Amino acid sequence: MESDGRRRLDPGASEYPAALRRCFREGRPVTAWGTLHLLESALLGFFCSVRAPGDVLLKTYDLARALRGRSVTVVGGFQSPMEKEFLDLLLRGAAGAVVCPARGLGGMRLPRAWRAPLDDGRLLVLSFFDEAVRRPTAAIAARRNACVAALADRLLVAHAAPGGKTERLCRDALAGGKRVFTLESSDNAHLIAGGAVPVAADDPAACVGDGLGGPA
Repeated sequence: MESDGRRRLDPGASEYPAALRRCFREGRPVTAWGTLHLLESALLGFFCSVRAPGDVLLKTYDLARALRGRSVTVVGGFQSPMEKEFLDLLLRGAAGAVVCPARGLGGMRLPRAWRAPLDDGRLLVLSFFDEAVRRPTAAIAARRNACVAALADRLLVAHAAPGGKTERLCRDALAGGKRVFTLESSDNAHLIAGGAVPVAADDPAACVGDGLGGPA
């Protein structure tokens, strides 16, 4: 265990989270920094492509404001610009977050805005990569996103560029039987046609669901 609370968890460890055992049949070592009990909640995975239309961006802000007052735990890489903004808004409220960076936690500094949520038990930083991995690459980000999608109980895709990696992730999740939601917008018509369920930005109840609770 590290002095700042970071700790490596191997599949054979007694404190290895049950959620990870369910998602990854063979188990995999992870490094955790923060509140592990967040993984006991039902998790809402959040994704948004790097480039998103203005209509979607505005609705995503509204959705984040609607969600941040709820007892919900959102998991994601929070790497694209809109994903970062979404996380920032969530952490200003009561919501919990599991942040999965596309790198190991070795040498990683905690952003100032994350410190209070971490101390309050509303934030977990979880890495699937070795400490020596210090820089995200496209391949590492893709592996991270697949892990996030596997860990989440359902997905909320604010926007996925047609033909892009996020859309493929969305389609794979749907093919695997996972429920996928997206913002109600003509810019997301391709996702809705593929099986994603549209939700209104001011009414996130559908994507949150009765079973998605936040930290105890």
